[in-house]
Amino acid sequence: QVQLVESGGRLVQPGESLRLSCAASGSIFNIAAMYWYRQAPGKQRELVAAISSGERTTYASSVKGRFTISRDNAKNTVYLQMNSLKPEDTAVYYCNVAVVLRVGSGPQSYWGQGTQVTVSS
Repeated sequence: QVQLVESGGRLVQPGESLRLSCAASGSIFNIAAMYWYRQAPGKQRELVAAISSGERTTYASSVKGRFTISRDNAKNTVYLQMNSLKPEDTAVYYCNVAVVLRVGSGPQSYWGQGTQVTVSS
């Protein structure tokens, strides 16, 4: 089985920065794509950023230029550096990881437990 542990969420003021981390552990052969999603109260979960196994990145238009997704394959960890935070970035942030458990098998999707980010003065 695979476990994802997220960390880094907290209360910050507008304009400040935060870095979220999500570490995967367990029976992992390798990891394909890694994603960060967020869900604000009363809203649907939305994709914030994605990074492929080849480190190609994509971003939601609302965070492009402010957020940076990165990964450390040796640590099975994905990061989300969030700069110039705005109140509208307030949400629970979830990581999602496509894990290959064994040679020849397809990737399976796993979710983190979520970490709260609150941007408020």
